[in-house]
This record gives sequence, C-alpha cells and structure tokens, in this order.
Amino acid sequence: MTQVLLWLGLALLGSLQVQTQDSTPSLIPAPPPLKVPLQPDFQHDQFQGKWYVIGIAGNILKKEGHGQLKMYTTTYELKDDQSYNVTSTVLRNERCDYWNRDFVPSFQPGQFSLGDIQLYPGVQSYLVQVVATNYNQYALVYFRKVYKSQEYFKTTLYGRTKELPLELKKEFISFAKSIGLTEDHIIFPVPIDQCIDE
Repeated sequence: MTQVLLWLGLALLGSLQVQTQDSTPSLIPAPPPLKVPLQPDFQHDQFQGKWYVIGIAGNILKKEGHGQLKMYTTTYELKDDQSYNVTSTVLRNERCDYWNRDFVPSFQPGQFSLGDIQLYPGVQSYLVQVVATNYNQYALVYFRKVYKSQEYFKTTLYGRTKELPLELKKEFISFAKSIGLTEDHIIFPVPIDQCIDE
C-alpha cells in the first residue's frame, strides 16, 4: 500500500510540474489606461526621427535574463496620413537586424495602434502612447499589447543621443514604478556603436 501511495504521489507531482511548465508565468497587470499620461499637444513632425533606447521596463522583462541587453534604435518616419513607418535596428548575433511596422493614429494625438495587425498572428491589440517628450532630447513611450489573451506592457526611455542626464533616468524609473513595475523589471541597455550608428 505504501508503494502505491508513493507512486501516486510521484505521478501527481509530475503532473503538477508539467502543468506549471506549460502555463504562462503570472505577470504584473497593465495599469488602467487613465493612469498612463499622454503628452499634451503632441507634435507628429517633431517626434519623427531616430531615437536610441536608453531604458526599457516591462512586465515580461527581468534584469536576470536581460542584464546585458545591447542598446538599439527605433526610427519613426512620418507619413502623409500622420502614421509612422517605424524601424528598430538591433545587433543580434553580430548582425544588424531590422524590424519594421506601422503605427497608425488612434483616438488622441500621441496615441497609436499597430497597422495591419492581422499580419501578426496572435496579437489581438497593440497600443502605443507617448507619455512625455521634449522632442529634441528625450521621449517616454508606453506600449501595451494583448497576445493570445495575455496582456503585456512596457515603457521605453528614448534619447536623441546615447546618453541622457541622470535626472531623466530617475524620472523613467519613477514612472515605471508608478505603473506597477519593480527595479527588477527596469533595464538600461549597454551602449554600442555597431548597427545603431549607421
């Protein structure tokens, strides 16, 4: 009888372990939309251009796995309809990778959704919101997507140069914490020259 109970216990433990591996990790929930500020009087033309990713924080990011994340760039190219052609340039495996997408204007100036969302299987919604910017030095941008019924969010600190004053980094950290993220979710990518300065 003892052996039967032992085997039953081991089978249950194995079953629980398989279920845990298959389930999505519990994520910090996205903040309510009204908790995320929106840049007043957003200027589409001034926002366009190349931005360096100085800081990034998100509910799926952890310093433990991304601590040596390399800096990358995101370039916003304004189109006639006030949407942006957006290109991120990333150094991956000693190669330059490019990721292109369109951000189309949403309900308010400074808010965007992902264009041609049907081209991204599993993505149910995708919101981009400019939280704050002075256009010539920094921008703080919030992203929220629902992918296969799971909600992910992040915020990015952009700079027109690879370095920003400590005060702006502190504001970024403060904003990330105000939307529920912790120090462990905040990463400052390592500056590089390859790919992003071309």
